[in-house]
Amino acid sequence: MPPLSLYVHIPWCIKKCPYCDFNSHAAKTDLPESLYIDALLNDLGFDLERYAITRPIHSIFIGGGTPSLFSPEAIDRLIAGIKQRVALEKDLEITLEANPGTFESSKFKEFNALGINRLSIGVQSFNEGLLKRLGRVHSGREAIKATEIAHHAGFTNFNLDLMFGLPGAVPGDSEHDITTAISLKPTHISFYQLTLESNTLFHKFPPKLPDDEFIFTTQKNCQGLLADNGYQQYEVSAYSQAGRECRHNVNYWQFGDYLGIGAGAHGKISLVLPDQIIRSFKPKSPEIYLKNPSENGGNQTISVEELPLEFIMNQLRLRSGFTLNHYQNMTGLPASTLQPALSDCQKQGLISLESGYYACTDKGWDFLDTVLGKFIS
Repeated sequence: MPPLSLYVHIPWCIKKCPYCDFNSHAAKTDLPESLYIDALLNDLGFDLERYAITRPIHSIFIGGGTPSLFSPEAIDRLIAGIKQRVALEKDLEITLEANPGTFESSKFKEFNALGINRLSIGVQSFNEGLLKRLGRVHSGREAIKATEIAHHAGFTNFNLDLMFGLPGAVPGDSEHDITTAISLKPTHISFYQLTLESNTLFHKFPPKLPDDEFIFTTQKNCQGLLADNGYQQYEVSAYSQAGRECRHNVNYWQFGDYLGIGAGAHGKISLVLPDQIIRSFKPKSPEIYLKNPSENGGNQTISVEELPLEFIMNQLRLRSGFTLNHYQNMTGLPASTLQPALSDCQKQGLISLESGYYACTDKGWDFLDTVLGKFIS
């Protein structure tokens, strides 16, 4: 069976950002920490029983929303409850998402002491004007202070999220963001383009974005800065120092399994290959979730016909690519089910084959939608 990860969703944040399409809700009253932790642990127990899970957990990612709004006491009870219910692998990676506006030195020392060994900090930009246009609640100075607190609290592994192609951006803005981020010595940087997702305020009232040529030049300039400073691109929007890739996300992209608990969380579990690979989902509403984590949730079997595309759309995000043996092990399907699409992509210079690994070429990454379209059943 594939490696098994655990995703925990905490849906509250200080303010809903206009570009955000994640299941997040502005906290209007005191957070129901205790009730929500109870619901998460009950949810985990249901899934472990429902899918007869015996495999240990490979990694834990606590995302949101802004999970760092919860107290160390609540996160402590969550982690302790997980340990009581399921085996954990040694040297487990436990990531906590955090926003700069929620950083307190003593609080993050406690998070580190609980066994959280990786942070993902939602900076987006260090530019005051760009942050205001994005609707962020923190300042550039607070973002820098957050990384100082992370170092001081004992975190030797943390990610900084940065965006480019922002409304109002001028040449040099993103390059300055990247240079600033590098100076703060994170082990990992996520660098991705702002997109106007449906069901967001930005989609309803679109801001004016830079043109495609500006965005392309910005991306290439910043990728060069990252590479020159030891941050290697291992995924479409992820750059890390050697050996510091996000193990949790790599498991997603390698078509591994993961349980998803929390309001709006999704999961993927392999029961029998290839006929029973299950996608699960939980109710989005925190109120409904607190009443009954199973209500309005459910699961759906991925059809055998859809499996090649499901595998490819994850695996080709990784620069390292995949082997046909890995494809067979993760899906239970013969290698022939990826043909003739693989051959067609190779002929067009979109996918390369080196030492048994299929991977996107630079051209393939630039036209990834074209690549994926060839694997649609």
